[in-house]
Amino acid sequence: MHVSVEGLRFARGGRLVLDIPSLQFVEGSTTAVFGPNGSGKTTLLRLIGGLERPTAGLVRIGDLPVNGDSASRQQVAFAFQEAVFVRGSVRRNLDLALKLRDVPAAQRTWRLTEAARECGLELLLDRAARQLSVGEAQRANLARALSLRAPVTLLDEPLSGIDRLTRVQLLDDLPRMLGTFAATTILVTHDRQEAFRLADHLVVLVDGRVHAAGPKAEVYARPPDQATAELLGYTVVHKEDCALGVPPGGWTIGGEGESFALAVERVVDMGNHLHVVGRIGRVRVDVRLRRGDTIPARGEWVTVAATSYVPVGR
Repeated sequence: MHVSVEGLRFARGGRLVLDIPSLQFVEGSTTAVFGPNGSGKTTLLRLIGGLERPTAGLVRIGDLPVNGDSASRQQVAFAFQEAVFVRGSVRRNLDLALKLRDVPAAQRTWRLTEAARECGLELLLDRAARQLSVGEAQRANLARALSLRAPVTLLDEPLSGIDRLTRVQLLDDLPRMLGTFAATTILVTHDRQEAFRLADHLVVLVDGRVHAAGPKAEVYARPPDQATAELLGYTVVHKEDCALGVPPGGWTIGGEGESFALAVERVVDMGNHLHVVGRIGRVRVDVRLRRGDTIPARGEWVTVAATSYVPVGR
């Protein structure tokens, strides 16, 4: 289902939290709303889900405005950042979510079983939901939302607060789960890796305003400003009257490209290779040494080259 935002403004306590003139979420795709903490990501998700009312403007799911009534909420499945369960088993919690959507009993059984299998919960269905580990609870939270097979699935920081191993597994598993159960998915995250691993499209949100939106390759290739470039992982340096965004791995000691003088602060041993960390002006820069490069001393000035970069708007 296509989701659109028109003239959306949301204020809380006299402070403008969101100001989005226009925004489109592509039907049948996964979009990551990506930005720092406090940028309004979760508020936008709650407005799409009908859990908040905008100060101005509107959200549409398909052709229908989201107004918080039961009809618009039926279009959405929402997995909150922190899983909340009623007393009883995982099975009961999944079944209750389907029952509240008026899914017939026969369908509820196979739908919750299928979602549990895809989310790795088959052996946990009869365990008390409130006794799950954090990682297990997050999988149950996802299974509950995905079993609804709603036109729009909303995920609030779906990998937040879980251990590294579980997070790595979910980074691999979640795209498959979404492809199986979800139609249009909108997730929020402050983690760049999650955004790129999970989504087809990106919306970069900073201070309640959209700085960039579109297919992730296009957003990455053409960051419109320094804030967006830095969020996307670029190191932004200034040369004469322009700003250059250098991607991770885009620096070498010497070599061809745009050259800068780097003041060496330290050399970091990463086990199988070395990194030189220093500053170009006030910008911290990390350069991986190549085999055969001379190891500079702390306080030394060396010439580094940006071997790949993109122009960045001011």
